[in-house]
Amino acid sequence: MHEGLLKSWNAGATRQAIIAFVARVTLEDGPDYVPPAARIAVFDNDGCLWCEKPMPIQADFLLRRIAEQAEADPALRDRQPWKAVHEKDQAWLGDVITRHYEGDDSTLKEMAAGLLSAYAEDEVEDFAGKAEQFLRSAQNPVLKRPYLKTAYAPMRELLHYLEANQFTNYIVSGGGRDFMRPITQELYGVPPERVVGSSVALQYREEEGIGTLVHTSKLEVFDDGPNKVVRIWSRIGARPIFAAGNSNGDIQMLQFATQGKRASLALLVTHDDDQRDIAYTSGAQKSVAMAAEHGWPLVSVREDWSRVFVD
Repeated sequence: MHEGLLKSWNAGATRQAIIAFVARVTLEDGPDYVPPAARIAVFDNDGCLWCEKPMPIQADFLLRRIAEQAEADPALRDRQPWKAVHEKDQAWLGDVITRHYEGDDSTLKEMAAGLLSAYAEDEVEDFAGKAEQFLRSAQNPVLKRPYLKTAYAPMRELLHYLEANQFTNYIVSGGGRDFMRPITQELYGVPPERVVGSSVALQYREEEGIGTLVHTSKLEVFDDGPNKVVRIWSRIGARPIFAAGNSNGDIQMLQFATQGKRASLALLVTHDDDQRDIAYTSGAQKSVAMAAEHGWPLVSVREDWSRVFVD
């Protein structure tokens, strides 16, 4: 069963719920046995596998490019998001995702238009290299930790625990697919082909017989809310039996995983520890209510984790 892999999880109801679920679906003679091929687990990334405050890591990556553009072209400074970045308007920037989770996408559309232009025309390999370099060099401005060390140790252990019990893990995130892929194998043990996320439209070009794939400034899909379920089916072709998230944008994914015919489990990570983590409730109120309604275990950073971040 490999329970020893969950070494950063405190003894309690949440840890026991995970262990009991895995025992049910792996007991070959049991009524809830699930064959290994159908043991599919899906995880959100921002706020679930790594810290998303004071802003999502990819937002920092993209906004730095927006700042460079605003510095080079003063005409951009009258438009959002270049205006907010140039003026260091943290209130406007921080409010975008919160308002999205509350059902208001007015500022998100403005933000998206700018962010989509940030790396337009980059070849896919060049973009991956820039993303990886950023992730290996930048740090969380509040926690003062390198971004790759703001991954949550207990959640990485959970990924390894499920894999040891013949689950196949997928990352299904609102974050950019091509931004995460360079480091998911190393950080989580999840290979690039099992990363499902938001993506820009790509374009194939050929010059002098050499083909390249480049980013455009058009959004292909924003992998959040109901879109997560659509993307799970289109990419995986199966209903998960385990799902973990942390926000209102994960509700449909958690529902989809737990409404099938097989035994299932959904977890919701709640950030209630302002000493070791960054505590917040914004953007998660609906999902917490849904968890109470459906009996999804709440993962308390304060109560359930003996340590928070990876070393």
